[in-house]
Amino acid sequence: QLQLQESGPGLVKPSQTLSLTCTFSGATSTSQNYFWSWIRQPPGKDMEWMGAINYSGSAWYSPSLKSRTSISRDTSKNQFTLFLSSVTPEDTAVYYCAAVTMLMSTAPRDGDYWGQGTQVTVSS
Repeated sequence: QLQLQESGPGLVKPSQTLSLTCTFSGATSTSQNYFWSWIRQPPGKDMEWMGAINYSGSAWYSPSLKSRTSISRDTSKNQFTLFLSSVTPEDTAVYYCAAVTMLMSTAPRDGDYWGQGTQVTVSS
């Protein structure tokens, strides 16, 4: 059973870079089954796909966030990390990491695995 857990700061100041790490077990990031993804949900809004990285290290990003987003992975630690630069209060959201079988998924599907989510607030 694949399990994922997000970790990182709950509060970030505007203009800083947000860094969130997803630690998983039950698979490796080189598994060809999954896109290792980050999705977020701002308060009162729909889920927003942010980006993903696959088994070979290729990455994809939302066009609206591409200039500020980077995803990396550490295969030795079974982790992948989201970096979001120049954050503003509009980046306040619950952030989820997920292992999904379809790129750009914003809702769990059969065969997908999601973390519980972590609240991030951007405020001075």
